[in-house]
Amino acid sequence: SKVAKVSHHAAMPYADVPAFMARLRQGESISRKALEFAILTAARTGEVTGAAWDEIDGDVWTIPKERMKGGREHVIPLSARAVELLAGFDRKAWPFALSENTMLYLLQRDPPKGFGLPFTVHGFRSAFSDWAHETTAHPNHVIEMALAHTIPNKAEAAYRRGALLTKRRELMEAWAAYNTSADDLADRL
Repeated sequence: SKVAKVSHHAAMPYADVPAFMARLRQGESISRKALEFAILTAARTGEVTGAAWDEIDGDVWTIPKERMKGGREHVIPLSARAVELLAGFDRKAWPFALSENTMLYLLQRDPPKGFGLPFTVHGFRSAFSDWAHETTAHPNHVIEMALAHTIPNKAEAAYRRGALLTKRRELMEAWAAYNTSADDLADRL
């Protein structure tokens, strides 16, 4: 049997993400805010573009299982910065009602319409994972739960039923703090 070659989404190195975020925040478009929200929450593109206000309760975003790749409800503790982003939107319309490719075009189109970068939106999930594993003491299972990954070990999955919201909130706040630490480095990339 042949093994299929794995093709990973192009990911920005996590060390470059804070400078990119500073550049991203220099504009006010909905696509910029959606991309920042996607990065801060480590969410998939479709999860962000399909977000509805009834999924958001204060600083918690609950994505229903019907919208999740794994078919399981996913609860995301929102950082203070993610909540701040949402505060600027009209609650009568979906916050990030964009096409699936809008954020990707923003990343990859040449300036002035985009950033002209070779990365994908999904690749920021990898940057988050690399940052969390390489620079923090957060346990692997907390990081994987933040990414909505399933537990491959069936016995472990049967016993781990909690959402680890307190630990994941700490992780997401740390990620947000890391990504707002380089506003003065906006021209680095």
